[in-house]
Amino acid sequence: MKNGRVILFPSLLAPVDPTEVLPTHNIDLIRTVRFFVVEELRTARRFLKACDRSIDIDSLHFEVLNEHTAPADVEAMLAPALEGHDIGIISEAGCPAVADPGADLVAIAQRRGLEIVPLVGPSSILLALMGSGFNGQMFTFRGYLPVDSRRRSEAMNHIIAEARRRHTQIFIETPYRNNRLIEELARTLPGDMLLCVAADITGPSQSIRTLPARRWLTEKYDYAKRPAIYLICAS
Repeated sequence: MKNGRVILFPSLLAPVDPTEVLPTHNIDLIRTVRFFVVEELRTARRFLKACDRSIDIDSLHFEVLNEHTAPADVEAMLAPALEGHDIGIISEAGCPAVADPGADLVAIAQRRGLEIVPLVGPSSILLALMGSGFNGQMFTFRGYLPVDSRRRSEAMNHIIAEARRRHTQIFIETPYRNNRLIEELARTLPGDMLLCVAADITGPSQSIRTLPARRWLTEKYDYAKRPAIYLICAS
């Protein structure tokens, strides 16, 4: 019996019609899959219905893979593929397995020799980098900055040193802390270092702004509760 494939389905970054940001092939293919591993069940169900309202959600099989999933439980999620069924992986937003727990399942699937099918779709990291005007040859995504003040200060010093080498630094923050973080960065970064804030990517209120750090101190902005990604690089 031939094994099934592990298909990585990019999901939406903003509440838009899937046909605006996803190839038709993705939507056609998602209609054929009956087994899914998802980061957040409600988000995944809503995404599938947005792709095609005729999809019978109750006929599908879902496994949840997130930061709370025990490592010992991950491998069992590949059972349908070993029985010949395709499995779809869906992140809460954007590309699965990129800054996403789905990477753990893909790693096991690779070791088991399963076919991995990554599909084209929106990635907040790459879209923000594309729109920032920063160095796209060398960049690092750092996830969230440390909360602990000492570790956060150490991380910022390292980020600044790398950014001075024009090695683009990319990170994220919880949306309700956005305004506080921008003020912190504007006061911490060298005044001429460039800071890009990319918010609501692919959505109708998308904003991608690159300014010297000192300019953010005088700019009017409100990114509260808006999904945002941050990029830093030397001018």
